Amino acid sequence: MNRDRSAQVLVVLGSVVLLAAAVIHYLLAYPEVLLATRASNLDPPFQLAFRTVFLLVACDWVAVAVIALVAALKETRVRKPLVLLCASALMVSTGISLHLLGWFLGDEMLVTAGLLMACGGLLFK
Repeated sequence: MNRDRSAQVLVVLGSVVLLAAAVIHYLLAYPEVLLATRASNLDPPFQLAFRTVFLLVACDWVAVAVIALVAALKETRVRKPLVLLCASALMVSTGISLHLLGWFLGDEMLVTAGLLMACGGLLFK
């Protein structure tokens, strides 16, 4: 297997992990957030804002995964920087999440996806 093919496999694996994280975030965690915000004493606009931001995180992960996938599978000049940008964005998100929330399954999935993408991005010529 050549370098570019190995890089593509790593980026695809990272994208699959990130898409799985987005699905788990939406299907398993979002309903809990919905119930918790409804039961809270937050003002309704803040409840909506919190639920919106929580949902948008999953949408952002899908977008990053798709961008990395397309970049990895298309032979263009910008695929290496684009994949590395996606990996960097994940690592920044993970760092912020770790600082504010501590370790949990989502962080582990983000780190895994980010490292797979970073390794794949660095392997591209």
